[in-house]
Order: sequence, then C-alpha cells, then structure tokens
Amino acid sequence: MTADDGPLTTTDALVQLSFRIQRVLAATAAEHDLSVIQLRLLGILRDRTPGMVELGRFLGLDKSSMTGLVSRAEKRGLVERSPSPDDGRAVRVALTPPGRELTAHCTAEVDRRIAALTDHLTPAQRTRLTTLATTLVHAPTD
Repeated sequence: MTADDGPLTTTDALVQLSFRIQRVLAATAAEHDLSVIQLRLLGILRDRTPGMVELGRFLGLDKSSMTGLVSRAEKRGLVERSPSPDDGRAVRVALTPPGRELTAHCTAEVDRRIAALTDHLTPAQRTRLTTLATTLVHAPTD
C-alpha cells in the first residue's frame, strides 16, 4: 500500500496478506523443486508422525491425493511410511533425515522472508499481530 492508498477492509487486508504469504511459500518451495502442497506436507511433519487420514485432514486432500503426494515425497527420500502401532491397516508418515534437513532449511527461509514483511512493525505490533492471527487460526470453521 502506498501513501495514496486508503485503508483496506478487513477482508481485503486478509486476502492480500494471504496472497503475500502464498508468494513466500511458493518461492521457497520452487527453490527446492517442491510444490506448495509438498512444502506444507514437510511443515506438518516437523513435529508429528500422523497417519494418512490425519494428514489428509490437515491438507484438505482425499485419500488418493494423499497417497500420490506421500509417494512422490517418498521417492525423493524425504518421508517414509511405517505401520501404525494402533491400527495394523494404517500407516504413519515421518520425515527421513534428508527430509528433516530440507524442512529445517525451508522453515528458516520462510521465517526469514515472513519476518522481512514485519520488519517495520514495532515489537508490540508484532505481538498483537501474532495474537490476532493465532485467534483467527484457532477460530471454529463452518
């Protein structure tokens, strides 16, 4: 927004911010020959080893799409499947050591790029933004 632009509505501000964040994710993913959905998969696996159904819920994908996504990541050596200890028919998905290394690198790059978007904010404004964004992320959905 330039000095001549008027204030945005809440909807416009959030949509335009989401576009900027998506550009950050797309650029980071592209630099590592990943799609945005592959980058999201790696990000989800940073701190958990979910089953395929749970992964599908996180990513909004059906079973066949999840199978293809995980298979492609597995072929690249980024993830591995293992039997679920709770259900013999289910599998869990986890990062491999190379997948963990790539995920850490991409996470640092996304963190750096998003931090650059907020460099002009005061610490109090950053804290407020984080609080508001967290509230929106955890809000019930339709």
